[in-house]
Amino acid sequence: MEGRLHVAHTDGTEGEAGPDDAYVIEPGHDAWVVGDEPVVAFEFESAETYARLDSIPERRARRRPQPHETIWMLTNAVVASSALHAVAELGVADHIDDEPVSIKQLAAACTVDPGALDRVLCLLAANGIFERQDDGYGHTDASRLLHSDHPMSMRAYSRMIGLPVMRASFGRLDHSIRTGSPSIELADDGGLWAYLLQHPEEREIFGQAMTGKAAADTAAVLSAYDFSRFDTIADIGGGRGHLLRAMLDAVPTAEGILFDLPDVIASLEIDRDRLTANAGDFFVDPLPTADAYVLMEVLHDWPDAETAAILSAVRRAASPGARVLIIENVLVDVAADLRGHTLDVIMLAITGGRERTGEQFAKLLEAAGFTESTLIHTSGPLRIVEAVVS
Repeated sequence: MEGRLHVAHTDGTEGEAGPDDAYVIEPGHDAWVVGDEPVVAFEFESAETYARLDSIPERRARRRPQPHETIWMLTNAVVASSALHAVAELGVADHIDDEPVSIKQLAAACTVDPGALDRVLCLLAANGIFERQDDGYGHTDASRLLHSDHPMSMRAYSRMIGLPVMRASFGRLDHSIRTGSPSIELADDGGLWAYLLQHPEEREIFGQAMTGKAAADTAAVLSAYDFSRFDTIADIGGGRGHLLRAMLDAVPTAEGILFDLPDVIASLEIDRDRLTANAGDFFVDPLPTADAYVLMEVLHDWPDAETAAILSAVRRAASPGARVLIIENVLVDVAADLRGHTLDVIMLAITGGRERTGEQFAKLLEAAGFTESTLIHTSGPLRIVEAVVS
């Protein structure tokens, strides 16, 4: 790439930005970044150089937002998320394959107004979801995940968060802040689980959402931990068994036991060798005997008292030396974790549970009769807390 970009840094030093730096080329602001370094001035060798830099998307203008912009963007984040929920509900992504589709064709397929759909998709495209091409839209890697048939489809998850009961609960987050109780109780006194039992269509969306969300993290979990040491693996609260099936594929010598509520187990077709289903309620019924007990994003649904009861149920069923593996977005005390803290507030409003640190899990595990609590990182957002039955 020809030309030079001369920069003056905020510390008073000057220099040239290298060809691999992230260039900031949008003038008119007082905060800039080149790579990770703040700068206060630019000098382009020529207007041609300026245009050439601007034509490279991955090096397009990048600047630090001003404080008022940070507040504005977060305040209005509900608009983009609402657009995503609506597009997921309409199934727009299902009507786009490898080639872009005109907005008229998309609108006709979804029986919606073409002008309105175009404006909504423009907003999502600005966020990296879909790509505007001529008079239509094509897929990005992110928008492909909204396709119903994608093996890691996130369409159902977006639909779930956009359900009226969810929107209403987040809209009354002030209730949770004041009382410490989930605001979903304003919609249903029995909370989320009672609500889903009474609304089968929404329960189906919830089940699909949990399957799709977990599918994206399964590979990272399997690559971070050696499950081949176990002869029998019990997936407690494992839903449709997506994680357990992947474990059995990875460990052909292991047997798997899927434990979940009777209505969940009754809805499944267990057509897998070495996999058995066990219906029950972990607050009431005894758990199966196994070498390893997996709890993937289960405990964060519950407050500490209920979490302690679940861990105690595992301890009663397990033999000495068995392991419990808690797979969640375990919070790290010293690090800001946007995903983890977002989930934490979702749990506050919807389930009454919470995300926890490794230390908080260690205390709960010790009280339930487990030792040697260890935190294991994966290549994804989830972490594994392993503990041994004493």
